[in-house]
Amino acid sequence: MKFGVITFPGSNCDEDMIYVLKEIMNQEVVSLWHKDTDIQNVDVVVVPGGFSYGDALRSGAIARFSPIMEQVIEHCNNGGYAIGVCNGFQILCESGLLPGALLHNTSHKFICKNVFIAPQNTDTAITANLTKGKGYKIPIAHGEGRYFASEETIKELNANDQVLFRYCDEDGNINSENNPNGSVENIAGVTNKQRTVFGMMPHPERAADDELGNTDGRLFFESMIKEIEGNLV
Repeated sequence: MKFGVITFPGSNCDEDMIYVLKEIMNQEVVSLWHKDTDIQNVDVVVVPGGFSYGDALRSGAIARFSPIMEQVIEHCNNGGYAIGVCNGFQILCESGLLPGALLHNTSHKFICKNVFIAPQNTDTAITANLTKGKGYKIPIAHGEGRYFASEETIKELNANDQVLFRYCDEDGNINSENNPNGSVENIAGVTNKQRTVFGMMPHPERAADDELGNTDGRLFFESMIKEIEGNLV
């Protein structure tokens, strides 16, 4: 399967993502520049974390207008797969490919630590091989990670089972004490109605290498690769 990882000015997790996909998950990976107008027929577009354009205006607001995003939007509108992590999630929301927005953390501080997130369904590629309700340890690193959407949108997300992950404790219990940034309903990740575009604030690529002492994130990639490969056959 072929992945394309986009680099914007200010991206800082692109090489991490390329390393995990290529060296650990043994996938074909191409690097895409934000000024490119060809996504090289990739199966999955990856919008990585970082601080695109220095988070000017607001996170993802400028990157959304990079030339490559026209092709990303077309790819997704035609049923293609995409995943955005951290700043990538913000960019996908700004692009209208995912509902909601990411606001400043309620603490108004940058937060960098391990958290636990619980899958809320098993009917998407990224969650299909995970255990619903189990706490997976995945790092976060963001200042604008508070997921927000209108009350109507939240109702729709819940009704359509579009919430991918919620912040929780080690045992999978979802409560305010384990909400690191004030996200509405502890939401850590969502998908589109077609279940082809995934966005999440935590960084699974930072929990995929044995050398780091935590490989929970590798399970997310394994699930996504297995399920998408099956759908592409």
